[in-house]
Order: sequence, then C-alpha cells, then structure tokens
Amino acid sequence: MDYRFSLIGYPIEHSLSPWIHQKFLRKAGLKGEYNLHEIDPAASFEDEIEKLKLSQVNGFNVTVPYKQDIIPLLDNVDTAAQKMGAVNTAVNNNGIWTGYNTDGVGYLRSLESKYPELLSDKSSRILIIGAGGAARGIYVVLSQDGFSRIDIANRTEKSAAHILKKRNERTTSRFLTLAEAEQFAGYYDLIIQTTSVGMKPVEEKSIFSLGNIKSDAIVSDIIYQPINTAFLMQAEKKGASLHYGHTMLLYQAQYAFELWTGKRITIDEMDEELMIELKGR
Repeated sequence: MDYRFSLIGYPIEHSLSPWIHQKFLRKAGLKGEYNLHEIDPAASFEDEIEKLKLSQVNGFNVTVPYKQDIIPLLDNVDTAAQKMGAVNTAVNNNGIWTGYNTDGVGYLRSLESKYPELLSDKSSRILIIGAGGAARGIYVVLSQDGFSRIDIANRTEKSAAHILKKRNERTTSRFLTLAEAEQFAGYYDLIIQTTSVGMKPVEEKSIFSLGNIKSDAIVSDIIYQPINTAFLMQAEKKGASLHYGHTMLLYQAQYAFELWTGKRITIDEMDEELMIELKGR
C-alpha cells in the first residue's frame, strides 16, 4: 500500500513536515509521500478540502490559519481536540474523516523522553506562559495526565480564564500576570513558554524574566527557530535544565503518523538530525 499524506495551511512553503514524515515512512518500511497543499485564504476553503478528500489521501495535517475552520468539515472530532477547540490532524478511515489534535500529546511525549522522572511525579508544579492555542493544547493534556498544579501567566486574563475552565477535578490552577509569575517563578518545577516572542527574526526578545527560578527547575520553550532562544539562554545561566521546542515538533508528528498508519516510530537520532536541519535554515 502506498500512503498519501498532506499538510494544509497558509503559508507553508518552509514547513518541516515533509522532511519529518518522509523519514517516518522510511523508518516504518512503508511506501508513500507527504505533500504540501497550500490554501490561499482568498480561495473557497470548503471546496479545497473537498478536492483534497476526493484525491484519496489517507490523512492530512492542518496548520494556521485553518485549525478551527476544518472542524465543521469533518465527520467526527476526537474528545481532546474538541476540548482544545482545534484540529491539526485528520484521518481518513474508509471515507470517514476524524479530527485530532496531536500538539498536547506530542509535547507530553517529548517531555517524557527527556525528563521521565517529572512525569512520574504528578505533584510537580507547572507554569505555562501564554494563553494561545499551543498553551491550550498543552494545558489540556497535562491536566488529563493528572498534574495537580498548573498555573497560567499571560498579559491578559480573558484568554487564560478560558483555558482554566478546561481543567479536570484533580488539577488546581490560577491566573497570574507576567509580573506576578516572574516574582513567584521559584515556586515552579516546570516552566513552559508557549508564545511566539523570541522567534526569528526577533530572537533577542524574551517575554519573561527567569531571575527567580530554582536551579533545579526544568525550563521549556516550544519555539524551534532559533533552537536556543533568549528565554532558554536565561534559564541556562541560572543552572536550569532545558527542554527544546523542536522535540515537540517531532513527537506531535510521531503521534499523527501513528494515527494514520498504526505504527509508532522511534525518534532516536532524528532529534539531532532535526536540530542540524534547523540550524542550516
């Protein structure tokens, strides 16, 4: 069987998804292809999706700006994706299309691969910086996984409050301003930066001061261009352990590939390979 996968979004010409999924296909011993299907916002999104479905693809990924727009065009949406309010992976099962969101699971898997001891201790205190779509996905999965304390720091409370409503009964959470979170940063075992602040071409910027963190804290940034962000460089100077954004990219793709093919690919050397690929861009 030859597999056919796609990525929809705009713009997507520099996406790393084809690089990742072609490697997954080879590692799995499967034949197939992964193509970019850029959809201009001026086009009819519904018509473009219908064409894609008729082309007999086995599945496709969804990136900005279509993670919400795709939902009404699917037959089913996974419970977690419903809770997140966004779909980034669609699976074709004999013409029935189901939407998933692999970001949160991808983040959790990437964290587990580097810091398994953190995931075994559900009393670990977590701070998420930002309240956008990535923060929502990560919050939902960490809460579902049973972590007892997950707080959100953001410039405004409205978006954070919307996310905090998604917690389960085992999780205690609160909203903090960025200034409050900086003051109490030493309380947290894991601090996750989920905004776009510090991304190329303004990589010298950081949304948050880590002056008060614990030296044994784990500090994570989901940005992967650059890999070593200004935020992470602050953490390194304080002696904290680092968690890089490109690993989330790999593991969310791993979960998507698993949903499409039933095969879970080991990441092993791809972590280093992707880091080299990113540094060359």
